[in-house]
Amino acid sequence: MSTSRLARGRAGTSWPRSELPEFSPRELVDEINAGVEQGLRVVAYFGAAEGSDIRLFLVLADDAQSEIAIGTARVEGKAFPSIAEACPQVQLFEREIVEQWELEAIGHPWSKPVRRGRSLLGAAPSASGSSPHLPAVTDFYRVEGAEVHEVGVGPVHASVIEPGHFRFQCHGETVFHLEIALGYQHRGIERALATGPDRRSLHYAETAAGDTTIGHATAYCEVVEALAGARVPARGAVLRGIMLELERLANHVGDLGALAGDVGFLPTASYCGRIRGDYLNLTAELCGSRFGRGFIRPGGCGFDVEATLREQLVERLERAFVDTRSAVELLWGSSSVMERFEATGVVPKQIAKDLGLKGPAARASGLTRDARHDHPSGIYRFHQIPVSSADTGDVFARAYVRWLEIQRSVAFLRDQLATLPDGAVRSTVGPLPEDALAVTLVEGWRGEICHVALTDPQGHFARYKIVDPSFHNWSAVAWTLRGGQISDFPLCNKSFNLSYCGHDL
Repeated sequence: MSTSRLARGRAGTSWPRSELPEFSPRELVDEINAGVEQGLRVVAYFGAAEGSDIRLFLVLADDAQSEIAIGTARVEGKAFPSIAEACPQVQLFEREIVEQWELEAIGHPWSKPVRRGRSLLGAAPSASGSSPHLPAVTDFYRVEGAEVHEVGVGPVHASVIEPGHFRFQCHGETVFHLEIALGYQHRGIERALATGPDRRSLHYAETAAGDTTIGHATAYCEVVEALAGARVPARGAVLRGIMLELERLANHVGDLGALAGDVGFLPTASYCGRIRGDYLNLTAELCGSRFGRGFIRPGGCGFDVEATLREQLVERLERAFVDTRSAVELLWGSSSVMERFEATGVVPKQIAKDLGLKGPAARASGLTRDARHDHPSGIYRFHQIPVSSADTGDVFARAYVRWLEIQRSVAFLRDQLATLPDGAVRSTVGPLPEDALAVTLVEGWRGEICHVALTDPQGHFARYKIVDPSFHNWSAVAWTLRGGQISDFPLCNKSFNLSYCGHDL
């Protein structure tokens, strides 16, 4: 079976909803299965209200063709078939659909609520926090046996760490199973975006995951521009790319420092903590915010870069990169660090593929997935950044891929700052069309960000879906601990550095 019945096009394209192919829920499941068998992957799978019914929307990515494929299905009654056992990358999407719309995923092995039983978009939840046929939010998977014990961590953690609960099933120090329960950070962003766009919509996108302000703001603006048929001027497109790579630099450098700190290697930990601030300060020079808030705007950018500031940015970038290289090379040169990084928290390539991993975590396991290359938009359509990858899938690989990407981001910034085109930085964006759908894919520093917008007959958002890369990647954190030592958890967890609020929304 082929996926030829699905609507196909490039990310950043708008479709009239009436032209999207409709399937039965069973046929849509068959399309998922056929697509995955052909090498496509699930980037979004969600429900939206349609009168008294629920309509499912499926978005697959065909990286080889730089296309996305879309299909829909109306759920009749209160149940739809699950494909989670055959296709693990959809299991969390299905659980989310069950929770949000109080449906039943027939055949799902563990339909536990994703976000602590809150009914986010559908009817109010029952008193128990879930539907009668579903596991309660307080249910956890248990491993039975002599001397098997549980270790619970969180949801309250030390310092400024966000809330999340981690429950280990252990025998001595060996971990048999780790279950991760999130949802404590839920702020209802998707619900708040409904009826937009308005003055608050871009703010919600910028704060979906605060350390990915540029990534999510870019995805939001590209959705609006796709719906409205707006074009971003060349100068604005380049400036967006510059900001996205600065965000990548700051977070990758910070992650390398944090990994060094987790194994007690203080020189790199201390240096990278300071150097991360240098990259954040470059972002602040451009817009006044170290996280880039206010810079990305529908139609382009809210700020421009004068010639004098551009020269200063180049000079400060080079100084920061020299310091970065010195700090990071200390890391690779330490045998004690390599002893802890290598062969720890391995995610094999096939498991990474089955779970639908994104970003550096996927590339560290040998999957060359990068939306800048596979689904380019903006400046990335004309200036390709080589995809950085490794094949060992361990903590070392996830760290080293970050270092490779740091070097390539700096090279990109050098080129773009030296050849910044003249012209406007922003164009006018008109009203949104009625009853349309648009999908965008942006490679944030954690990985691919997907935004999907559906408009109603008045041209407002009827449903807005955000898929942060953390939504895909948390399952891999649990995988890294299977058969490993519980003492490896902080290091494995930090090697992904996923977002709690980006998952919870």
